[in-house]
Amino acid sequence: MTLANKLIEAIAAVTGGDGILTGESAASHFKDWRGRFSGNALAVAFPSDVQQVSAVVKICVAHGVAIVPQGGNTSLCGASVPLADGSKQLVINLSRMNHIRKVDAVNYTMTVEAGCKLASLYEAAEQSDRLFPLGLTAIAPHCEIGGNLSTNAGGIGVLRYGSARDLVLGLEVVLPDGQIWNGLRSLRKDNTGYDLKHLFMGAEGTLGIITAAVLKLYPRPRSVATACIAVRDPAVAVALLSHLRATCGDKISGFEIISRSCLDLVFKHISDTHEPFDSKHEWIVITKLADVLATPLDVPLGESLKSFGDGIIEFDITSEETKSERWWRLRKNIAEAQKAEGISIKHDVSIPISSVPQFIAQASTALRAAYPGVRIVAFGHIGDGNIHYNISMLDAAKNADFIEQQEHGVNHIVYEVVAKLDGSISAEHGLGQLKREEITHYKSAIELQLMRDIKRTLDPHGLMNPGKVI
Repeated sequence: MTLANKLIEAIAAVTGGDGILTGESAASHFKDWRGRFSGNALAVAFPSDVQQVSAVVKICVAHGVAIVPQGGNTSLCGASVPLADGSKQLVINLSRMNHIRKVDAVNYTMTVEAGCKLASLYEAAEQSDRLFPLGLTAIAPHCEIGGNLSTNAGGIGVLRYGSARDLVLGLEVVLPDGQIWNGLRSLRKDNTGYDLKHLFMGAEGTLGIITAAVLKLYPRPRSVATACIAVRDPAVAVALLSHLRATCGDKISGFEIISRSCLDLVFKHISDTHEPFDSKHEWIVITKLADVLATPLDVPLGESLKSFGDGIIEFDITSEETKSERWWRLRKNIAEAQKAEGISIKHDVSIPISSVPQFIAQASTALRAAYPGVRIVAFGHIGDGNIHYNISMLDAAKNADFIEQQEHGVNHIVYEVVAKLDGSISAEHGLGQLKREEITHYKSAIELQLMRDIKRTLDPHGLMNPGKVI
């Protein structure tokens, strides 16, 4: 009996025959949604509880088979798909583990399994008159919370609520040897040594498999006001953010910047989208205030914008959900619009907020000098310094060759500017396969060694999501 047959037979005994896929029926799990990465594996297993995950991991260890944890498979860096040489890899997909184990509205927590769709968590929190604020609304129907935590996802709410790791009180994890660590504590304070949960969030499945989590909930806002603002340039946007924080405080729950190139792509590829103003502008900002008090927020938001000074070209404010959603559709559909246009060289970088204008200016000047005719799509979470900065050729006929031949050069230009400004080459998407080699140039030797030491200690056989992160 071949290794594959032995493995499949042993796993089927744990998950049931419908809990494992092979051949063509498994192929969709071997490529990412962007179409950038694809690989191969012996099979895809679908455990339905943590005991089954543990048993499957132990089978893999016994056969020397590597493990690729997978949720909704929406990774942007290839972390959730197997490597091209998949002769000894198994994908463990957690989508069947989709139960909300408990909602404790008084403690403002909910305990959920890794396969829960993010959209279902929004709904569960709302049913208890609570808010779960991980702001990935564009992919919420597809992504799963286990993957969100494993990549330490960000989104539009980080300015107010923090990234994924800031929304977690406890974890349940299957370790690389199959042991189950139950750390599902719902405590705000637990000062008893190393906070182990933070090892697994952001590790992209290289240290263990997150199977459940205790998540923080928040009060639901009773009043909301949204503004769409045309600004002269990114420097004005940064100054405006500082002004709004001083005048509106922690009511700001989102602050996004969008460049003209983004808007043009959205209008081209996304139906029922329109210019927010009568005139076209090179840069717009969308910001939202929210409060648990029912006091209207449009008046204080308007007063703050009027008192800002030079740099705002025009603005509009609404408390109506329909109008607000029209503006937010411009932001949420940028990735989909760019995907329709073709592959681009994507950068998900983090810069000190005060340095964002310098990054955009310096990187854009260098790229246009090196690659005439390049299209720069810049947008993102300026409220926390995370800019999505994507590069392609405006002439689609030249784009495939450009990406194949120049990706390394483009990355070098962008990442060198990021490094000079004390930034990070990955703000929220992670490293996966895409940036595994790049990160070695931008982390110190001691950081890399500590990461390798942790990996070696927890996963001495190197079977947990090999070829990703480090």
